[in-house]
Amino acid sequence: MSDLPPVGDFNYPASYRIGAGRVRELASACLELGIERPLVVTDPGILGLDWFGPILPRLEAEGLAPRVFSEIETNPASSHVEAGLASAAEHGADGCLLIGGGSAMDVGKCIALLARNPGRILDYEDVGDNWKRADGDRILPSIAVPTTAGTGSEVGRAAVILDPSEHSKKIIFHPRMQPDLVIADPDLTLGLPPGLTAATGMDALAHCFEAWCAPAYHPMADGIALEGMRLISENLVRAFEDGHDRTARTHLLMAASMGATAFQKGLGLIHALSHPVGGLTGLHHGTANAIFQPYVMVHNRPAIEDRMPRLARMLDLPGDRFEDVLDWTLRLRSRLELPHTLEGIVDESMIPELVPMAAADPSLSTNPKPCDPDDLERVLRKSLAGHLEP
Repeated sequence: MSDLPPVGDFNYPASYRIGAGRVRELASACLELGIERPLVVTDPGILGLDWFGPILPRLEAEGLAPRVFSEIETNPASSHVEAGLASAAEHGADGCLLIGGGSAMDVGKCIALLARNPGRILDYEDVGDNWKRADGDRILPSIAVPTTAGTGSEVGRAAVILDPSEHSKKIIFHPRMQPDLVIADPDLTLGLPPGLTAATGMDALAHCFEAWCAPAYHPMADGIALEGMRLISENLVRAFEDGHDRTARTHLLMAASMGATAFQKGLGLIHALSHPVGGLTGLHHGTANAIFQPYVMVHNRPAIEDRMPRLARMLDLPGDRFEDVLDWTLRLRSRLELPHTLEGIVDESMIPELVPMAAADPSLSTNPKPCDPDDLERVLRKSLAGHLEP
């Protein structure tokens, strides 16, 4: 930290409701926001779940006219946004209900952004002032109902969308893309399988960790990131072992939103590598983050080591060194049965393509230690071989 007076620009989340059973407030929330013809943007796997069945009748009972759009894949592409926009236009949608994981959230936010604004979604990539092409007053109102505890996209001002022409993920941004209201109901996450619970939880952890390590001045983000990691430490294994632990699920929903709130301070090399790997291989983003985190920690050690004692104390670790936090990360990942390496996922022949994609990822700009292409290749190769030494 410099001795100069710090400077920062902050923008924090909007209305947030959390608690078991609160999804029943969805219809009244629509009316509060003036939504009468909502487009319900959701993951296809959610349509058959027991809790989803009553949602549409409840909306209709209040005089609303919902329509469901679920043509979404795990790593959503621009084509999914275009299909959603066509559905919204045909329905005459005046708002969006985003019900699902990060994929539904991201596609839904993009539909809300473009339904009444010009251009195509990749025109709004987070580069320069692209976001100014959209009139914020014309973005459709939206309500986010997360069903996983990972991306925190429900409180985010950005979305991650695959560009099929380049097999790369693009960050779409507008400062008013953030949903107007979040309804976080842990009952909707009780059936999440252990593997997905693990991957999404490690995604939230990576968000908090990279925000904590990012070099910008943002004490609010620092505090939120630390508390988010404490909640993950105390509740992720609980939810992994007992998917019906409602208390653990509630804390993880909160931690996911905290991670996405905190990372407006910045992300880093974990995400710069995870985005292209996910784009090329289809690997779940949380799993990619879980694989990369220890290798990135080792790479960034000179720039982040002095931040580890406070984190170690927050996690109630027996020691407060860098090694103690690294060992905790490795033990957690192992306990959650997530892979240690990219073996079987990434082939060496992909590395020349992955390196420039990672170098161009905007997440890299806030990594605490500068990275050149040789650094990126080195971390990729270590992640492939399982080598954690400096």
